[in-house]
Amino acid sequence: MSNHPIYVTQPFLPELDDFIPYLQEIWANKVLTNGGPFHQQLEQALCEYLGVPHVALFSNGTLALITALQALRVTGEVITTPYSFVATAHSLLWHGCQPVFVDVEPHTLNIDPAKIEAAITPRTTAIMPVHCYGNPCDTDAIQKIADNYNLRVIYDAAHAFAVQDAEGSVLRHGDLSVLSFHATKVFNTFEGGAIICPDAKTKQRIDHLKNFGFVDETTVVAPGINAKMSEFNAAFGLLQLKHMPYVLDRRAAIDSSYRQQLSGINGIRCLSKGNQVVANHSYFPILVQSNYPLSRDELYQALKKQGIHARRYFYPLISDFPMYRTLPSADRARLTVAAQAAEQVLCLPIYPGLCNEQQVRIISLIRELAV
Repeated sequence: MSNHPIYVTQPFLPELDDFIPYLQEIWANKVLTNGGPFHQQLEQALCEYLGVPHVALFSNGTLALITALQALRVTGEVITTPYSFVATAHSLLWHGCQPVFVDVEPHTLNIDPAKIEAAITPRTTAIMPVHCYGNPCDTDAIQKIADNYNLRVIYDAAHAFAVQDAEGSVLRHGDLSVLSFHATKVFNTFEGGAIICPDAKTKQRIDHLKNFGFVDETTVVAPGINAKMSEFNAAFGLLQLKHMPYVLDRRAAIDSSYRQQLSGINGIRCLSKGNQVVANHSYFPILVQSNYPLSRDELYQALKKQGIHARRYFYPLISDFPMYRTLPSADRARLTVAAQAAEQVLCLPIYPGLCNEQQVRIISLIRELAV
């Protein structure tokens, strides 16, 4: 067994020799960016793989979130979750919107639809939920509220690549869904992201916005930015996509082993799997509860001393950071479930290269420390 440190996520890297032909083709055609052949191929391949109508590739998921807000002309207040990566709320501030935080559900840690309606004001224009850890939100309840109040819905689906509910891809929900292809994600292009578009007209507007608003060499139709994915990243994505069946199978096996072997340890709670039909097992969070002998932070440090770098993900809450904590909706008394989860959560390592011996070592340490 390797003595190298074990991190919570590590990118899946195909053999270098498999990538050489892609690099040779980029070198030969001298197209590096601006919607080149690999960019176009990856968009089409992702449409087919994910079962969605249109995909607009981006250089990263945060720029994709900002562009989604711009594409839908979202203004004013946007209801969202405090239990996410900071990019969720940061995208709202960058677009000039005010995030309004509401609490999450205890079993999934997704935004609680029962709390959304009370947070709606005359300034509310949209809802930005997060499919936390790849577990789908209650999309029906959220859409019903959005329809009743004429609100837009943009899903931060950074963790939800390839996830399906009973009717197909979870990415079809809302007005737009946004993916991240960062190196730590289930599917990655080193850096990258995408917006799932419901129709060709929306994709065209988004494609304009991510390329300075250009239609042609002399025509600019929108105040766009530079958020295009390069040919290098797109080529790596095409190679990654070939390995997704193996990646998802390994993650599923690791998830199942964790659940089986951690069951019965007092004070360790695994989150429920949610209502997905196809899961991607993007993370493996546990909640370290008060009846475990160590606090979450003590367990985190104990694992770290053994070279196991778990992650307190998400901690702190977004609403606890300086740029948000003065908002009325950031009051922890309103966010009791999210606040407790942030103090208890610990994501254990899960990635295709995690061998069985390494996983057994992680589980054994947690069990030994429980005595």
